[in-house]
Amino acid sequence: MTILNSIWKKLTHTKALEKSSGELEMAFFETVYRVSYITGISSVDNDIPYLVYGSTIKLLILLLVFSEIWYAFTLTTSLDEIAASINTTLIQFITVYRYWTMLYHREVFRRLASSMESPYFDTSTQKRKLLIEYWAKKNEGYLRLLLFLGNSTLAVWFVYPLLDDLEYNLFIAIRLPYDFCSPFLYAVTYIIGVTAFMYMSHFVMVNDIIMQAHLLHLVCQFAVLNDSLLNIVFDSERDLKGKCIDRNKLHENDEFVKIYLKRLRNMVHQHQNILGHVRELRNMLSGPMLGQLAGSGTLICFIGYEAATAAAENVTKCLMSLLFLSYNLFEFYIICRWGEEITVQSDRVGESAYCSGWESGMSVVPGVKSSLFLIVARANKPLMLTAGGMYNLSLMSYTSLVKASYSALTLLLRLKSTE
Repeated sequence: MTILNSIWKKLTHTKALEKSSGELEMAFFETVYRVSYITGISSVDNDIPYLVYGSTIKLLILLLVFSEIWYAFTLTTSLDEIAASINTTLIQFITVYRYWTMLYHREVFRRLASSMESPYFDTSTQKRKLLIEYWAKKNEGYLRLLLFLGNSTLAVWFVYPLLDDLEYNLFIAIRLPYDFCSPFLYAVTYIIGVTAFMYMSHFVMVNDIIMQAHLLHLVCQFAVLNDSLLNIVFDSERDLKGKCIDRNKLHENDEFVKIYLKRLRNMVHQHQNILGHVRELRNMLSGPMLGQLAGSGTLICFIGYEAATAAAENVTKCLMSLLFLSYNLFEFYIICRWGEEITVQSDRVGESAYCSGWESGMSVVPGVKSSLFLIVARANKPLMLTAGGMYNLSLMSYTSLVKASYSALTLLLRLKSTE
């Protein structure tokens, strides 16, 4: 295992790791940067060999998408073929739109990834370090699960055409400008198609894990800010280096007041910074997330239709569809799940400020009351990521989407039964 890990690190030594702002960024984005590098979409590496590698991959993906579109407009004749075509192309179009948005705003995303290195971000206690470790592990765990589901789907997807009754069947519906129905041409076409589709699929997965990493990065910052606010009095006492002061007379100690005010000002700045980061991310991804919402609903419906119709005919194809459905359900779930977590954590900031110990006398210190009011006022305004400004990215939206997709799936199955 150590040897494999060493090989993986050598193969994925991207410049993004060298340009990272520090350990906090690496905790959330190291694996993301490495996977992005190996799939050819790293925007940081600009040396000629990597540009050739990345351009070749993008060309393969472009040709694959063009072949899929050509097939969809010229050879689809039944509802089953239309459903299969939508399943393979829609998620790709949505991902390309999301990737273009991220590429256009790459400097903003670089700044967001390094936002934990802010001088106002307080990681001075063991509990806060454990909070960062917890959310970093949560990010890594969901990242691995997402990649596992995606690669499991690919494994079955590539095996399926080799087990069906057709002699020269490909794993995906595409139209090519030549006849590949010969042993040699079929083998060559299959290998090239597998390579292109594998890169296309990982292109989709990488965009998903980038999105998740940025969301959990912000969730972690809110969680640390909440803990800092709750323990501001204890942390300020600790900074007095062992001096014992009556808890009800803290506001009379000039040294304590100075430390407390500095911490409070830092938290006001940190809260403002995090809110700004969330709003930036919301504004950049609002359009792509609306496309994601519409696309996920359509995909869940048509993939479910494909799985239901294939159940009685081909077990391998049914398994492939079920795995693909699981990936799409899980992928949209994590976006809604972490979008809602940002809302919950941002709302807790006001509660943390209220429970910060101001009643011990600190409210009489000039500037304390107004700073706490400012934090509470900002926290009271709901902070939500949205899809096109119309739908909140929350578990409620996720549930509604699944219900709507199931209703549409039921309608499609009824139409199929009447044929």
